[in-house]
Amino acid sequence: METGNRVRGGTPQLTPVDLDNVPEVDELLGRLGIGILDRTVVSTSLGRNDNWSGTGADGTEVFVKRISGPDRDARMARTIAFCAAAGNRVTTPRLLGSDREHGLLVFDRLSDSRSGTELVADDAFTEALCEQAGSALAAVHALGPAGFDTTPHPLPPTGHLEAVPYSFYTRATAAELATWRLMHGDPPLAEALRRLREADDESVPSWGPIHGDVRLDQFLLSDGRLYLTDFEEARVGDPARDLGAFAGEWLFQAAMRIPVTLAESSPIGHTPTHEEIIATGVGEIEQRSPLVRRFYGAYLDRAPGPVRDDKELAARAAAYAGWHMMDRMLATASSSTRLSPVSKAAAGIGRTVLLSPAEFTSSLGLEA
Repeated sequence: METGNRVRGGTPQLTPVDLDNVPEVDELLGRLGIGILDRTVVSTSLGRNDNWSGTGADGTEVFVKRISGPDRDARMARTIAFCAAAGNRVTTPRLLGSDREHGLLVFDRLSDSRSGTELVADDAFTEALCEQAGSALAAVHALGPAGFDTTPHPLPPTGHLEAVPYSFYTRATAAELATWRLMHGDPPLAEALRRLREADDESVPSWGPIHGDVRLDQFLLSDGRLYLTDFEEARVGDPARDLGAFAGEWLFQAAMRIPVTLAESSPIGHTPTHEEIIATGVGEIEQRSPLVRRFYGAYLDRAPGPVRDDKELAARAAAYAGWHMMDRMLATASSSTRLSPVSKAAAGIGRTVLLSPAEFTSSLGLEA
């Protein structure tokens, strides 16, 4: 399920002609016994996948996603495999049906849902919701590996650490090229990323299923329950990747807040000193660490025994939190003409954590 990945705002109405250009949607809904969508109430959310929310002829509320792109078949297969394994064990919208040929997935629609990103913007992603998030990921990691993709996760993209390929160079934004230029000039960072990737690749056979793409906007709140969505990257992998991504999301929120807090607390025209910036950043991280701590504690209470007994879990999760900051910088750069100072600062925080992850588990909240 998807609710406007990385885009906030109202839900634009989708005109009937738009949906009529995709007759496969109504055909699939007809085969499922749901019937065609009522065109007067169909809506869509912005995201990388086409999607439609509405009411079928039989009154069923559905969310339809059309996956596209060169990796469509793999993303479809991972989603279907996850939903088949999850059953009622993971709090996630139920998959009602699919059409692999046309990349269509039909889910139960969650009524009056709000994404995690919207909740954060309203300061409403509470510790109690973080506990639900930890429980949801523990349930994912407790699933058996049968049927899941065992291909190593493609991130971090270590193949680009020496040089980017010509095909990437010709279509990259100026901000993306600036980002990779910074990374190419940082051998310690490159080595840390390689170690993280190699450890994951070598250990894949011993892990269980993971979500693989945890972000705050992958959580939906409906009727007081927090649902985990979007399993296009689900596969066998290191559970620390999911834990670190959740912690990294809050670390990113802290970094993004630094210039705002400084502007609110400084007189007009004041240029913050390095010490003021660091102190502000520390304060923002400390404000959010209880959220991650509640999440991590709930996760450990419900996680599989071998995961709970993993003495290096928190340190690896911290490393993935650091990588998450770099990943967010790359994602922002892909749609920008210049690399913003805030993005560079966030990546700098991520680099610091990535190089010495064991030193930051407590400050990130990755402790029971």
